[in-house]
Amino acid sequence: MKPIWIVDDDQSIRFVLEKALLREDLPTRSFTNTREVLAALEAAADDELQGPQVLVSDIRMPGGSGLDLLDKIKAKHPGLPVIIMTAFSDLDSAVSAFQGGAFEYLPKPFDLPRAIELIRRAVDESQREEVAEERMAATPEMLGQAPAMQDVFRAIGRLSQSNVTVLITGESGSGKELVARALHKHSPRANGPFVAINTAAIPKDLLESELFGHERGAFTGAQTMRRGRFEQAEGGTLFLDEIGDMPFDLQTRLLRVLSDGHFYRVGGHNSVKANVRVIAATHQDLELRVKQGGFREDLFHRLNVIRLRLPALRERSEDVPALTRHFLQQSAKQLGVEPKRISDAALAQLAAFNFPGNVRQLENICHWLTVMAPAQLIEAKDLPPEVTSNAATPVSLASPVVPQVPVAEHDSSMAAVAVATATPTSVPAVQPAAPANATSAPVSTASWESGLELEAQSMLAAGRTDVWDALSRRFESRLILTALANTRGRRIEAAQKLGIGRNTITRKIQELGLE
Repeated sequence: MKPIWIVDDDQSIRFVLEKALLREDLPTRSFTNTREVLAALEAAADDELQGPQVLVSDIRMPGGSGLDLLDKIKAKHPGLPVIIMTAFSDLDSAVSAFQGGAFEYLPKPFDLPRAIELIRRAVDESQREEVAEERMAATPEMLGQAPAMQDVFRAIGRLSQSNVTVLITGESGSGKELVARALHKHSPRANGPFVAINTAAIPKDLLESELFGHERGAFTGAQTMRRGRFEQAEGGTLFLDEIGDMPFDLQTRLLRVLSDGHFYRVGGHNSVKANVRVIAATHQDLELRVKQGGFREDLFHRLNVIRLRLPALRERSEDVPALTRHFLQQSAKQLGVEPKRISDAALAQLAAFNFPGNVRQLENICHWLTVMAPAQLIEAKDLPPEVTSNAATPVSLASPVVPQVPVAEHDSSMAAVAVATATPTSVPAVQPAAPANATSAPVSTASWESGLELEAQSMLAAGRTDVWDALSRRFESRLILTALANTRGRRIEAAQKLGIGRNTITRKIQELGLE
């Protein structure tokens, strides 16, 4: 086992702890100031076995405080348990220690058996963290035991030796990019690059240059020649996410590339050959878009060679418990805190939720619980309002998480990892000619005012005194999330549609925790 590091300028404290820990067969290493510790950590960076299992540090020492040391350690070693020793007069500092991520604080003068017991608990926690990290490292690229996702696995296997174009359909947040990555990884192009672009997240006037690149002087600001995503993906795979939102004129250029394998950079006169496999994804019904005149029929048929459908999370609720535990572990690792556990009752309530935002929404809820749940065991009452109010009213005003819309270039990695846990569905994974995934039916809002009134009555009857603030936050959150969903995450456009300023929507997103 790795040693317990003790940091204290008081030799008597170091001596007492060293002897007591050695009697418990716990190895130790002692330091007199923070500089020595940081230097030792730097030296042990290349050899994990030389690092500490647990670090016990005093607060007040010459050359740097224990709280400063805690900050620096948590920045580089978030999973390392740190126990802060403090005098009774330093209890304010103990609060700061907890806020900084300390495992526990040990008041001086301390009871030696209690100190050893506390260090033992920290050692156990550290070893659990190491096992969890090993398990996470061993996690396969896609998770899932449910029959529907086994169909997806089989489809990926059948396509593993093919360069055929694939169209992935599924609702936003279901993890379409992970499937695209798996198709790339298990294809003959696995050694080439995987390049992803969300066509809905890039303004129309920039998308052409992003895809095909531009020559120097092609437009104002084009100071140098720039390679586009097609050239960046040379020899590999280009993933076009939310292809249904591609502007009509650019669809023509994309069709030409898929047809003859050549394209021109913006402002260029020489054709460039594209040796790229294209995988596209959308949450829209492309056949309906074709009928409406928003999507080229010939491009649709070029993309719709093999269609692979991902089921929504509400269609695979049996896998919600496993996904929830996975995301709680991931959230705790990211935040450098102890992973929280979740009760069976809370899991059952989560499994009953319809998850309009799919896997990404579950991931966000787990982030929220990691931060906001008051105890290490998450009970049903600790779940966010969007889940707890779902059973009472079909339309919830609450949402502590970010909007369920495509954000930036890629799906979040954890949402992607979780996509593969699905429940049985009658729709086969591979559909050469089946209709694309239909968009969700609109939610009736005829009784939302009555629902608001009932919610207010319930809160008032419970004796709450924050009804105005709580409902106002929920109302504003829902308005902003809906507007962002309507504009594919474009804040300025969402602000314009809501009739507020862009500074206002930015401030509200920060205040309401919607980042």
